[in-house]
Amino acid sequence: MKTLLRLLTVFSLLLGSWGWLGTTQIATAANINSFAFRQVPVLAIERQNRADAKLGTEFGKKLDLNNTNVRAFQQFPGLYPTLAKKIVTNAPYKNVEDVLDIPGLSDHQKELLQANLDNFAVTELEVIFNAGDDRFNNGIYR
Repeated sequence: MKTLLRLLTVFSLLLGSWGWLGTTQIATAANINSFAFRQVPVLAIERQNRADAKLGTEFGKKLDLNNTNVRAFQQFPGLYPTLAKKIVTNAPYKNVEDVLDIPGLSDHQKELLQANLDNFAVTELEVIFNAGDDRFNNGIYR
């Protein structure tokens, strides 16, 4: 009788721990919403804020003198940081050629600007790009 009881105990322990020995399915309960309400895919709506809209214009292709930060001038040799600071400080401009009228420019600086006029654009001043000190330090570090 003791042997039969021991065998039954060992068998029930093995059967009870069967879940730990390799079954990989997880039981999940279904809620009432999965039966009552079918899920319908939601169509994405394309939304653009003013900054994205501005980047899609000439501003995104050229350097906008009224809305670009100082760091963006690094791509043009000789403009960063001194001349870039003068350009940003004296903005806004009505047209690209107004950048040549910045007071205190040396002849060399005017030549650099003249050589890069095709790379510049002028659009309306946007608060999005000029808020706070973002034009001088936009917090992007490499």
